[in-house]
Amino acid sequence: MNKYESIIIVNPNVDEAGLKALEEKFTGLINENGKVESVEQMGKRKLAYEVKKFKEGTYVLFNFEAKPDSIAELERVYRITDEIIKFIVVRKED
Repeated sequence: MNKYESIIIVNPNVDEAGLKALEEKFTGLINENGKVESVEQMGKRKLAYEVKKFKEGTYVLFNFEAKPDSIAELERVYRITDEIIKFIVVRKED
């Protein structure tokens, strides 16, 4: 298993309960084929440029271990989740 870091930018109009639900959804998905080490809500920040007509977004950082083939499924779910306006998954060096 490799170590990964993923940041998602969530629609700024999503409330605290919605953020918690998204966090639980992705934590559960990652734990199916790996292990979540930490989740950090980084708060609402101004974006460098407009994304999907939003000027700011709420950042959530996931640090986790997973099998390389499970990353494609995680990114697919990110893409089809309406509340996520941007995301990135990066493999960490050992």
